Amino acid sequence: MPKGVEPVKNFELQAYFGKWYEIARLDHSFERGLTQVSAEYQPQADGGIAVINRGYSNEDQQWTQAEGKAYFVDAEDVGHLKVSFFGPFYSSYIVFEQGEDYAFISGYNHDYLWLLARTPTVDSAIVERFKQVASEKGFNVDQLIFVEQR
Repeated sequence: MPKGVEPVKNFELQAYFGKWYEIARLDHSFERGLTQVSAEYQPQADGGIAVINRGYSNEDQQWTQAEGKAYFVDAEDVGHLKVSFFGPFYSSYIVFEQGEDYAFISGYNHDYLWLLARTPTVDSAIVERFKQVASEKGFNVDQLIFVEQR
């Protein structure tokens, strides 16, 4: 977990299920060049969470999709999960702020950061709060990519 990042307590998994739109992210290879990115979270029979990430590649003129699974690291009311898209390899997924219609997410270090929302656009106050909080926690917000949504 990145220094300064703490997962939310009283995490509400039921409220987290469903579709989220990626509003902003730090660049990384597995989403590079993608627009219209979304993530869908659904319950699994084994108690885990099915994860479907989807985005459109303008370069390839096609949709790409990655399916994964997530499990809580500790208690189910703490926003710290481990997620895998590649077999037995898991990475941290940390919800460090959760609002009714938005969430701030971190990976295992300061290279991974996302702003997710229930709608393709969000109020500028949420974006500004995201940038402020992330900066205070050591993320390079000058490198944020704001995702084109339609």
